[in-house]
Amino acid sequence: MAKDEYQAREFKVIGTRPIRPDGIDKVTGKAQYGADMSAPGMLWGAIKRSPHAHARIVSIDTSAASAMKGVKAVITRADFTHQPEDKANADVLDNCMAGERALYDGHAVAAVAATSKSIAAAALDAIKVDYEVLPHVTDVDDAVKPGAPIIHEGRQRENVPEGHNGNVISRTAFGHGDPEEGFKKADLIIERNFTTAATHQGYIEPNACLASLGADGQGEIWVCTQGHYMVRNVSAAVLGLDAGKIRATASEIGGGFGGKTHVWQEPVALKLSQEAGKPVKLVLNRDEVFRATGPTASSSADIKIGMTKDGKITAATCTYRLQSGAYPADNAMLAAMCGFAPYDLEHVRTEGLEVVTNRPKAAAYRAPGAPMGAFPVESVIDELCQKLDLDPLDTRLQNASREGTRAVYGPTYPAIGLEATLEAAKAHPHWTAPLGDNQGRGVACGFWFNFGGDTSVSLMVNLDGTVSLAEGNPDIGGSRAAMTMMAAEELGIPLDQVRTFIADTASLGQNENTHGSRVTYAVGLATIKAARHAIEVMKQRAAMKWGIDADAIEWKDGAAHPAGDNAGKFPPMSIKEIAAISSNTGGPIAGHHEANPEGAGVSFATHMVDTETDPETGAVKVLRYTVFQDAGKAIHPDYVEGQFQGGAAQGIGWALNEEYVYGEDGRLQNPGFLDYRIPVASDLPMIEPVILEIPNPGHPYGVRGVGETSIVPPLAAIANAVSRSSDVRLTALPMSPPKVLAAMKAK
Repeated sequence: MAKDEYQAREFKVIGTRPIRPDGIDKVTGKAQYGADMSAPGMLWGAIKRSPHAHARIVSIDTSAASAMKGVKAVITRADFTHQPEDKANADVLDNCMAGERALYDGHAVAAVAATSKSIAAAALDAIKVDYEVLPHVTDVDDAVKPGAPIIHEGRQRENVPEGHNGNVISRTAFGHGDPEEGFKKADLIIERNFTTAATHQGYIEPNACLASLGADGQGEIWVCTQGHYMVRNVSAAVLGLDAGKIRATASEIGGGFGGKTHVWQEPVALKLSQEAGKPVKLVLNRDEVFRATGPTASSSADIKIGMTKDGKITAATCTYRLQSGAYPADNAMLAAMCGFAPYDLEHVRTEGLEVVTNRPKAAAYRAPGAPMGAFPVESVIDELCQKLDLDPLDTRLQNASREGTRAVYGPTYPAIGLEATLEAAKAHPHWTAPLGDNQGRGVACGFWFNFGGDTSVSLMVNLDGTVSLAEGNPDIGGSRAAMTMMAAEELGIPLDQVRTFIADTASLGQNENTHGSRVTYAVGLATIKAARHAIEVMKQRAAMKWGIDADAIEWKDGAAHPAGDNAGKFPPMSIKEIAAISSNTGGPIAGHHEANPEGAGVSFATHMVDTETDPETGAVKVLRYTVFQDAGKAIHPDYVEGQFQGGAAQGIGWALNEEYVYGEDGRLQNPGFLDYRIPVASDLPMIEPVILEIPNPGHPYGVRGVGETSIVPPLAAIANAVSRSSDVRLTALPMSPPKVLAAMKAK
């Protein structure tokens, strides 16, 4: 898309804060979530899972379960007779139902469908599985050591150099210049290792679906997901069906944050339904969510940065190792692309190593890989500033990426907002507020890509002049409000005259997932184009009525107007009037747009946080938090601020409390919210969002995605604050009280 698509304009609807269109349904309990749907004759599905981190499945005896009254279907991997040719879909099948081996604690090995939950649970207990326990590895650094158990023989990609064992499944590298030459110019060089633990997205609604699949391969699935087209496509590929024979409908979603962009159990529900001949509901419990759906990757990074005494970064390198769980996830590539993205560096090299382990497949957590990419970079820059007595904001400004900077991952940036976020942070009262004893202030920058993806939108003008807008992306961050506002803005009609719906897969063309910070950009762009399409149709209808050429008509304030005196003196014809005569002027009025748009702008943020460290216990309290982020154009500022605050809140949990804890037996020790501690309200300060608007030239309104960038800086910002408040540089997350106290005592 051409950059000149952006045009500055005065808005009437965009930038206002109307009430959310889905609010009443959600607060009254009317909204239908994943587990809320039922069907006549419905059965209950349940999955039997491996208790071992790594084991060969010697045999499975399902005879007792199959004989139980009320059990209508029992399946194992043997019932999945189709083997997908595509390796990614083959991995999905293997993850949904283990083949020869169970590869992690919680890996599915069998499933049942029964007339009640209790019967289904009893049937699982009746299934007997004989395992041969195999050596396992759950730590990313242990997995790359010589002699580590190899998870997949022969799966290593050609891009992995010699010297790495088979658990290093893929390697990517980025950068330019000659870091060794750059390090020679540095006055101070710091090398460190940083680690982060795996964390779950912590969505409150467990994964759920209701599936119905007939013997003829025709089926329906109601699913809690961030992408029902993806669920349909992948499930069909796994089962060997035509995608068009399955209609997928997205429920409301009680949180996803990237964790619901994957297929975890839907093919199992469809196969159970096909075997039983009835609809099957499959709802995971919290233990299953933690043990069998994807958390983010844990990471280990070796970083080296050189800086002159006046604050110029002369060279930087980093090797990232991210564990992807039992199947490739490609998060290491994204970490290597994102870590140094905020900086204009002459000499830089990054390397990303994707490492498989005996854990569930890693999934996105907002910006996959990026927080782990930024944590070591922003931490070492802060330490360099401390040791060279430099201002951390001024130093970042000195090295900041700007328009024309060549990014570490290759392209040259167009107009970007990093410098604006740093300047805003420097001018904010938070930066100069006094600090007390045992308190510290940390700052960090973060980056995330945005992208377009397949997008399809249909806008229908009803006979009374109201508008129905159909989009194909589950609303996880306010997209219905944003699309409604953009349609109303373009059409020039009141907001309450537009209603946006999430269409099923049989009603619109292919739509990419709700992920990648793409929806407000890409679906918003399609909505604008669809509205403009409808306007052209309505201008033609008015022209027909007036007997003039459509080119002699302009559209403003929700009505067709003669473009000038030469076009004739006709009173404006409103959208309501045009709609009322549509049956006699050519039929229904609609606007459509389908595209895979290019022109999504990248996103930057700067975070500032104050913490207090208790010298007696090592407990860290977050006192104040401010987010400075470029939104391009905030369509609905309330939602934008909520995205800023939500990412920061999740980053606080990631930095201080949250982690997957595995025992020596390779089993997850804390699969529930009692032992896996996410932040609650009392853990959080008021998080102040500061919206900056540096327009994205690739969108008519200047929109940039905002949903993911806000989780990238918190890990380093909080670590920097804690390091300054405790006078100890902490390099391992989470910074739980025992770790902080031990570090302070060691110093």
